Amino acid sequence: MLIERADVIITSPGRNFVTLKITTGDGVVGHGDATLNGRELSVASYLDDHVAPLLVGRDAHAIEDTWQYLYRGGYWRRGPVTMAAIAAVDTALWDIKAKVAGLPLYQLLGGPSRRRCLVYGHASGKDLPELFDSVREHLEAGFRAIRVQTGVPGLDSVYGVASSAAASVGEPGRYDYEPARRAASPAEESWDTRAYLRHVPSVFEAVRGEFGEEVALLHDAHHRLTPIQAAKLGKSLEPYDLFWLEDVTPAENQEALRWVRHHTTTPLAIGEVFNTVWDYQHLIREQLIDYVRSPITHAGGITGVRRILDYAALYQVKSGMHGPTDVSPVGLAAAVHLGLAVHNFGIQEYMVHSERTREVFGPTHEFAQGGLRPSEEPGLGIHFDEELAAEHPYEPAYLPVNRLLDGSVHDW
Repeated sequence: MLIERADVIITSPGRNFVTLKITTGDGVVGHGDATLNGRELSVASYLDDHVAPLLVGRDAHAIEDTWQYLYRGGYWRRGPVTMAAIAAVDTALWDIKAKVAGLPLYQLLGGPSRRRCLVYGHASGKDLPELFDSVREHLEAGFRAIRVQTGVPGLDSVYGVASSAAASVGEPGRYDYEPARRAASPAEESWDTRAYLRHVPSVFEAVRGEFGEEVALLHDAHHRLTPIQAAKLGKSLEPYDLFWLEDVTPAENQEALRWVRHHTTTPLAIGEVFNTVWDYQHLIREQLIDYVRSPITHAGGITGVRRILDYAALYQVKSGMHGPTDVSPVGLAAAVHLGLAVHNFGIQEYMVHSERTREVFGPTHEFAQGGLRPSEEPGLGIHFDEELAAEHPYEPAYLPVNRLLDGSVHDW
């Protein structure tokens, strides 16, 4: 079965997405997610100009060979643009293979290891009353695990915290949360680390007091802390039994995680900016983290992330794949199929996409009992509507940049 076409589709139903559509000579179609938040056009160009021409005439079933061909053949390996492009190809080819087999994708990955994938939602608020309302909404919706983020006294806005004033683009009400703002350049936000470190433990004390011990709580520090600050935060949060503390310090400085690990028993998750198993080699082997965060969309697809998880399993490290709204429903569907199959699944991030996004992509996975399960239809279970996608043209949108109180750009 040979590849006949590879088309790159850019659409923006509330936020920007890049989708690769691969069509075989037999008319079978597969989709892959190539979205890279704030750098979408870079991956689209990489695919259009350098990858799509190489795919035409290749065997659509030769997934591993195509992965190696694109990874090693380009010489310039790794990096988010390259690995997002490879991820899109890989995911689309797995989608095709499963459709030809007449099976949901997870069956080709070894079959189910669980009934559904536990997910966590995003609860946030500028203050405790607003945060409590958000937590209640998630519990009422059926979430059993919730990430808690809150405003910091003295700061006008904090990345990761939704507000009704800056909710979703073109969507009514609150949207927990879409931080990429429509603009020609990134917004700039002020940041105060000492105020944050003073405030966060009191937030979790209040949340535990209000909602009890059963709900799994998570928190994301968004790479903002130095190693000693990260160690301090982890230790201060130990009484509140977090499921994990995420991205406590910039991921590039891997030695820092040893310092943090030696000072706290709070579980650590990291890696949403990592693109290959090589980025994790030291962290996993030294057992400095508990969960790996790379999404299928940015780490070489199902083939790439499966390698990471197989390596992690040797050291009892589990999956915690990144799943914000800048990973499209295609990427989320792929994560749910893989998560259902692998033995060392931990948890899946689940930000509910906007209604417009769901209309364009037509996902069929189901949320119930605090988890996601893919549908039983062949492939990924995505029904992408190209005509509807064309009604939502690309608009520049960027994540914010943090500045410290002295005006310097924060090095997170």
